[in-house]
Amino acid sequence: MKHIFEVGSDPAAPVLLLLHGTGGTERDLIGIAKHIDATASILSVRGNVLENGMPRFFRRLAEGVFDIEDLKFRTAELKDFIDEAAVQYGFDRSKVIAIGYSNGANIAASLLFHYEDALLGASLHHPMVPLRDINLPDLTGKNVFIAAGDNDPICVPQETEELTSLLQGAGANVELIWEQHGHQLTRSELEKAKQWYEHNFK
Repeated sequence: MKHIFEVGSDPAAPVLLLLHGTGGTERDLIGIAKHIDATASILSVRGNVLENGMPRFFRRLAEGVFDIEDLKFRTAELKDFIDEAAVQYGFDRSKVIAIGYSNGANIAASLLFHYEDALLGASLHHPMVPLRDINLPDLTGKNVFIAAGDNDPICVPQETEELTSLLQGAGANVELIWEQHGHQLTRSELEKAKQWYEHNFK
């Protein structure tokens, strides 16, 4: 997968896995990652799927309707890529924290839904429920941050509440915050994400 890896100044810090939104690239969230933790290493990935020329992490059939088989395949592909990157770059595989926006948040959530140890934690910005009718792994003690818009036209509040409930039901510690800026990634939610990160991982 096309990606950027940057070694951080603190080898003990987590590795931040950056997952962009639809039409983004592996460069989109680097500034955000450095704001969250300027000392952490960064693994920023570009989605392998194109939709009308726009990179995504998995296919969809329509707005809000995911291609579930492709989602499962791409989730496994991403997990394998992280495993291989840990060997290639020599970072601690057990200390990967995802920062995902929109489509990137959805595949990060899918990693949590499928694999107990794929992520140490996740900061999910405007995510949806990636898939239903699946038994989640044991996520006891896993820290997850969710930022959502109570007026988000793409991800309605019920979707956010369902995702929160599913993750909590699997044992995750979920901090959910609401914004009023639709599907937009806001500075205020990033400040809250930074506070969540520093409280749980510093």
